[in-house]
Amino acid sequence: MQGVPQTFDDARDAARFFRPAHRPGVECYRAHIVRHAFEPHSHDAFGLGAVETGAERFRYRGAELLAPAGSLVQMNPDELHTGRAETAGGWRYRMLYIDAEVVEGISGERGWCFRDAVREDAAAARRVTALLDALWMAREPLAFDSLLAELLAVFRPQASIGRTARDGAAPRFAPVLDYLRAQLGERITLDELAALAGLSPWHFLRSFRAHYHVTPQQMLMALRLAEAKRQLAAGTPPAEVAAATGLTDQAHLTRAFARRYGVTPARYQRQLRDC
Repeated sequence: MQGVPQTFDDARDAARFFRPAHRPGVECYRAHIVRHAFEPHSHDAFGLGAVETGAERFRYRGAELLAPAGSLVQMNPDELHTGRAETAGGWRYRMLYIDAEVVEGISGERGWCFRDAVREDAAAARRVTALLDALWMAREPLAFDSLLAELLAVFRPQASIGRTARDGAAPRFAPVLDYLRAQLGERITLDELAALAGLSPWHFLRSFRAHYHVTPQQMLMALRLAEAKRQLAAGTPPAEVAAATGLTDQAHLTRAFARRYGVTPARYQRQLRDC
């Protein structure tokens, strides 16, 4: 993999994306990260992958987790998380981001949910790494889809079925998240959000942080960047994406996107065009 100095401070850091043209809702990712620290962000898809070398430390659902070499990474959709190297040489890993609807279509089961974001299983991790490498190289749709089904089969034993990622989650926050998604380009106040939840502003802020482990502003930025990623993947020019998602300008989008996904918006779009 080539370094991306326009994105990373350390030339050893590199990240690449690939989307198969025939299969919407699927994105492959591979990276070697040494110094870059990913800010809180989310994916509107399952994140399934393996750590090949080194180790990653990340915050997920309020806990600090360590994913060493030989471990599986299995994240539920829309869960905010960070990421940084735990070892001096960084960590090398591969991921598949796959929409819940695609998982349901392939497996015939609705409501996959992973309780553990990290599972140490060297044999399974080697299998996942090999399958993700094969997916990256596959250019025939039938071969890609066959490998995709094999990959999901490796993760299936770890998944609960028919549960949500946050059983018992406070329903009062659902309208808050809906409002944030609908108002990405607007100036939002703490009082507005608190009123939606039926709480006083500071009570709301404490409760929101206790539940999601981020502030409302961090959640808003994660939602803005997730939407920016969707629009960029659809080919929307970065300047238009910045305006549509409430970012100051294209430079702001570039900085924020790189901090969360490891590549600039322009480089991300080039990688998808080269697929």
